[in-house]
Amino acid sequence: MKTSLTSLVLGFCLFAFNLPAFAADRGTQDEAVALVKKAGDYLKKNGKEKAFNEFNNAKGQFIDRDLYIFAFMANGDGVEKANGGNNKLVGKNVLEMKDADGKFLIKDILSVGMGKEGKGWVDYKWPNPVSGAIENKRTYVEKFDDVLIGCGVYK
Repeated sequence: MKTSLTSLVLGFCLFAFNLPAFAADRGTQDEAVALVKKAGDYLKKNGKEKAFNEFNNAKGQFIDRDLYIFAFMANGDGVEKANGGNNKLVGKNVLEMKDADGKFLIKDILSVGMGKEGKGWVDYKWPNPVSGAIENKRTYVEKFDDVLIGCGVYK
C-alpha cells in the first residue's frame, strides 16, 4: 500500500511539474494575432501567390506548434487559398463547412473578416492538428486588401 501511495504521489508530482510544458505546446491569442499580422506583412511585400505558397509550407514560417495560417479571398466565395494545418482544403469551396456542433464556421469567419471592422474573433470546435482531438477553438481573422488571413488557438 505504501509503495502504491508513493508511486501515485510521485506520478502526480511529475505530471504537475510537466504542466507548463503541455501549456507551452499551445499558442496564445496574442501569438495568433501576431502571426496573422506577420502573414499580412508578408502578403503585402511578396504578393498573393508567394504568400499562399508560404502559408501552405508545412516547414515554413507560418506554422508554430498548433498555430497555422489560413487564407480566403474577401469575396465571400468560400474557396480556401491557404491552410497550413490541412493542405487538402486548399482550392476547395468550404463555405458550407460545419464544426462539431453544426455551426457554419467559414461563413462566420468570412462575415467577421469582411465586416465593418475587417477583423475579429470567431469561436467554434475544430480538430487540433497536434492532439488529433476535436477542441474548442478561437480564431482571429483580419482583412488585408482583398485577402482574409486567419489563425486560431485551441482552448
